[in-house]
Amino acid sequence: MAIPKTPKELLIWANSEKIQFVDIRFTDMLGIMQHFTMPLHSISVDDFKEGIGFDGSSIRGWKAINESDMLAVLDATTACVDPFFEHKTLAVIADICEPGDVPKPYSRDPRHILKKALAYLKKTGIAETAFFGPEAEFFIFSDVRFDQVMNQGFYFIDSVDAKWNMGADEKPNLGYKIRLKEGYFPLPPSDVFQDIRSEMLSMMESLGIATEKHHHEVANAGQQEINIVVDEGLAMADKMLLYKYVVKNVAKKHGMTATFMPKPLFGDNGSGMHTHQSLWSGGKNLFAGKGYAHMSDMAMNYIGGILNHGPALLAFTNPTTNSFKRLVPGFEAPVNLVYSARNRSASIRIPVAVHGDKARRIEFRTPDPACNPYIAFAAMLMAGLDGVQKKTDPGEPADFNLYDATPEQKAKLKSVPTNLTKVLDALETDNDWLTAGGVFDKDFIDNYIAYKRNEIEQIVNTRPHPYEFVLYYDC
Repeated sequence: MAIPKTPKELLIWANSEKIQFVDIRFTDMLGIMQHFTMPLHSISVDDFKEGIGFDGSSIRGWKAINESDMLAVLDATTACVDPFFEHKTLAVIADICEPGDVPKPYSRDPRHILKKALAYLKKTGIAETAFFGPEAEFFIFSDVRFDQVMNQGFYFIDSVDAKWNMGADEKPNLGYKIRLKEGYFPLPPSDVFQDIRSEMLSMMESLGIATEKHHHEVANAGQQEINIVVDEGLAMADKMLLYKYVVKNVAKKHGMTATFMPKPLFGDNGSGMHTHQSLWSGGKNLFAGKGYAHMSDMAMNYIGGILNHGPALLAFTNPTTNSFKRLVPGFEAPVNLVYSARNRSASIRIPVAVHGDKARRIEFRTPDPACNPYIAFAAMLMAGLDGVQKKTDPGEPADFNLYDATPEQKAKLKSVPTNLTKVLDALETDNDWLTAGGVFDKDFIDNYIAYKRNEIEQIVNTRPHPYEFVLYYDC
């Protein structure tokens, strides 16, 4: 029996299934899922409308302690039975609200921001629905250690299929290690993660996430990808948080660890989150047309909006200092703000090996999986809508190998910013498109920028880096 999607029926079902606990989940500003757990008998139908009180003062980027009382309003449509907890537990995503006679949505709640963006889409009359299809890559490691204290700072990574273990004494070493940039599609025994990925995919399916395929990715040392079927914006963002949860916990079950950090390895490919997008109304794909690569004028203007606001947009789609260690030439990373059909070296690719108009879409290849999907989807949608409203021309397509471009071709290319400081600078001066319709407010943008600038201060300006000892110890 499928899990009911209305509060009353859900609670009746949970009692009949002998559910013991309800786990209430939400995301902080950075996209990390938070939770607290209550016995089923403590949950009522009113909690799906009036919310459950909790202290929000310790959530990153949220309230100060003097105004810390907040409400978690349960969304019955997100309910699933947690596959990892020992006691039978129903997991439910909540929207965060301010307390009052009527709960008021909290302006810094990432899920609320995406809801506002989707409501704004309808209000503009441009389309009814936005579909997203993220492809989140990740690494599975067999060991990871890191620390930063007064007298030392280091990280250590190991993986069972890593190139650096070709000569290791593994008692015995059976070989089949993956060479740099040669991890794409090898069969077992080279692909040692086949069964782990299949378990992840099967668990996602059991939780209502429709999947397409899984495979080893390009990098050595355990880079993976599991593709899921496109869905409407809010549902897909919810699924992405569940996707990460499943990946990390299945890896842990097998004595391994999974990370969505964009560039954990020096010298091999990093992990992206190529995000497919399209707008629909009345069951019709509005991106399908008779123009370049079978795209509509709307689709081209949407591309124009993303490219035009790309430097500021990356503050949300590539939100870490580590993100920009992936966005460097030589590792199949989309470092140029251009578009093309088929060309995977462009920031935006228009897939052409598709079946008919329903599959017409754009693929924004620059984002990475460190992003908060609620905020990233909202920001991408707002950039695209700004392009549609202003009929922004995306320019000429870059139908050539961007990594082997001629000097004349390179002169016409616009590169992505090279670090997080530059994208935050861009966001400070280019954010009117985000605040349209009240989707993002100034408080959220200012708070986000301040939080991220503090990260930069800690990483770039304050703490010694291990490589600085290599460069400067003998000065």
